[in-house]
Amino acid sequence: MSAKVKAAVAGANGYAGMTLVNLLARHPHVELRQLTSRSFAGKPFESVFPLLDLKGEFVPDPDPAGIDVVFSCLPHNVGAAKAGGWLDAGARVIDMSADFRLKDPSQYPRWYRQEHPAQALLARAVVGLPELHERELVGAELIAVPGCYSTAAILALAPAVASGLFGSDIIVDAKSGVSGSGRSPSIGVHFSEVNESLGAYAITGHRHLPEMIQELAGIIGGLDSPLTPASRGSSPRSGQPRLQITFVPHLAPMTRGILATCYFDLEGSLVQLQDAYREFYAGQPFTRVIPQSPTTKLASHSNLCLVNVSAQNEKAVVTAALDNLVKGASGQGVECFNIAFGFDRKTALEAPIQWP
Repeated sequence: MSAKVKAAVAGANGYAGMTLVNLLARHPHVELRQLTSRSFAGKPFESVFPLLDLKGEFVPDPDPAGIDVVFSCLPHNVGAAKAGGWLDAGARVIDMSADFRLKDPSQYPRWYRQEHPAQALLARAVVGLPELHERELVGAELIAVPGCYSTAAILALAPAVASGLFGSDIIVDAKSGVSGSGRSPSIGVHFSEVNESLGAYAITGHRHLPEMIQELAGIIGGLDSPLTPASRGSSPRSGQPRLQITFVPHLAPMTRGILATCYFDLEGSLVQLQDAYREFYAGQPFTRVIPQSPTTKLASHSNLCLVNVSAQNEKAVVTAALDNLVKGASGQGVECFNIAFGFDRKTALEAPIQWP
């Protein structure tokens, strides 16, 4: 495209929205036309973005007239009701919430305690994970960027699942920085609650779990239901073990970052598994297989997902680290935007994001 893409960011004052604005402000093919925020409506952009050369005032809601793309960073169940109108007005939508990630509408009451307000749009949404869906993202009109935990876990496990080199239930143990909880204050993310402390939460089931099952089951194929953990035994189609995932998230006393450690029984040799990962991610600009277990600091402030493949006796141990606000959210959204609009996938994503 020769002319700049006219973009609006809905919910621009949250952590995901702020990260997105910083990325889009340096994108050579984007013109930021609207930034919306109910709490900052009428205030100048510089009140939230003092280091960016942005002129204008926040408005309460996007006006899709004359807009090419709306990046929605609104809370869950809020943007879904608005997306249809944006699409009807001719704007594409890149949704950063969970509103279009799950294909099965029956899963939304279970995980989000509400019927989906725009079920007809679910079939139009493309899951915004370029390593798995790059072809589908080309020209896509509605993109659902996956969650931060699910991005880390899916990228940590996809090559093992695709190669069939896993032979048991999968355990995903993941730690996230506090910014993953959003910018709104609450006692659970109060400094004195999280500082010098580490704890598990959502032990009975986290809402990113069905995303993991949906995407990994889509690789295997042949499951009775991609969103229901199946019983033990082999898949009748592939001969592979049925997909079962136990996922436990933890809140770590750091601002940003996710480390996912995934365990499963190894089928075949470690060398075969490592070769499968290198082949799967060959040519991928942002997911890299590295020779040592990554730390969150290695991926911090970048759009990278760093993966290491190791083993302890007969148990495979795969670790993945990423920045929950970049590759786990807004960076991946811009990556999907670049693919959808025909730009180089790396545009605006190779320099670090400084804040928060």
